[in-house]
Amino acid sequence: MTQKPTIRGICETVLYSDDLAKSQTFFEGFLDLRLTRDGPGMLVFEAGTAQVLIVFLRGWCETDKPFNNSFIPGHTAKGPAHMAFHISVADYDGWKAAFEEENIPIVSEVVWPRGGRALYFNDPDGNVLELQTPGHWDNF
Repeated sequence: MTQKPTIRGICETVLYSDDLAKSQTFFEGFLDLRLTRDGPGMLVFEAGTAQVLIVFLRGWCETDKPFNNSFIPGHTAKGPAHMAFHISVADYDGWKAAFEEENIPIVSEVVWPRGGRALYFNDPDGNVLELQTPGHWDNF
């Protein structure tokens, strides 16, 4: 059997939104993510080195979309999705202060057995987002 190449990381993560304007305000305004592209039914944010967050208008991409003599397969998610952003240990308390200053509720705060910490919160569409420090996953 041929040795498979190694996965190098997650390139993109997708969330779905009912209101792209609210999503843009939240991800640019509160999380300071840089909007790199927008188009009909989608926003694309830089979310760290070689990582992209795509926010699609809910329902916009449920069917296949033609693209360059091929197509992008349709996809969707029902209910709240989840994703975590990597933050440094040194920035943890600064993020807690930012939540308080912006009146964004922290839904849960977790200390993992290996020492990592996490702040859970919701975006305007109810997706469960997380800011996580190192010390939870073996590779992070």
